[in-house]
Amino acid sequence: MSHHRVVEAALPDVYRLVADVTYWPVIFEPSVLVRHLDRTPTQERFRLWATVNGEVKNWTSRREFVDRQHRITFEQERSAAPIATMGGQWTFEEVGARRTKITLDHHFSVIPGGDQEAIADAVDRNSVTELATLARVAELGYPVSHVLHTFEDKVVLDAPAAELYEFVYRSDRWPDHVPHVGRVELTEDEPGVQLMEMDTVTAGSVPHTTRSIRICLPAERIDYKQLVPPAMLFGHSGSWEFADSADGAVVTARHLVAINPEVARETLGVHTTLADARSYLAEALGTNSRNTLLCGVREVADRRAETTKSPR
Repeated sequence: MSHHRVVEAALPDVYRLVADVTYWPVIFEPSVLVRHLDRTPTQERFRLWATVNGEVKNWTSRREFVDRQHRITFEQERSAAPIATMGGQWTFEEVGARRTKITLDHHFSVIPGGDQEAIADAVDRNSVTELATLARVAELGYPVSHVLHTFEDKVVLDAPAAELYEFVYRSDRWPDHVPHVGRVELTEDEPGVQLMEMDTVTAGSVPHTTRSIRICLPAERIDYKQLVPPAMLFGHSGSWEFADSADGAVVTARHLVAINPEVARETLGVHTTLADARSYLAEALGTNSRNTLLCGVREVADRRAETTKSPR
């Protein structure tokens, strides 16, 4: 299968968006999480979680970069049933001043009894979506580093890391403990893969409903992707990482955002720059993360105080 799209952007800028898979969760709609296993300048291996026909699947892929030919090849080392094998390549061709033709090729096979037509439909649908969302970001005309922004907060808290992990993991309890959260519906049909729908009140008392997929590694980290990000963002993903230290739990709340410049100006003012938007988002999202963690510390302390009360 082969898909093509001409993008109104310079080849190096388009190539970079595809070459750096850490961007994918905020660019490509199906992509949820990428974890690198090995990486060198010419090749890499990573595990990818993505939605396929409404389900979260994961597989391990390897890629090779042929920079002189503007080509990136990929092959799944371990595919998710009903796919038996999957591979292909991205190629990039300069077709004019700041115009790039992208070609995305796939080849695949299915396990015995697998529905080849359904997989072909999924590949077709995801490929068209990926090329469209790639074009949307590339054609903004801004440097990648201005539109895609990563930031984090690292805090040391007086509580065990395992208990803070449990507080974040059991987000269905947040409405009782986190003031800016009004409602949470949490489902976990597959161990460690959660679908969370949440009502919050954002900065400026603006209500917002979001749906997220969360990938949970017990007592260590929770990665997530918002399926319905705030209007100012094309995409938002992040993680919570937990570790113990001599001074308490060290928790890192990390965010990756893809900013919609037009909506940022509509929201923050016509003279808003991308630097202004990055600062605003770092403060707003960082504050929510810190406040959530502080609520977790209080919940742990309250629970311990309750269990140590002397009987009357």
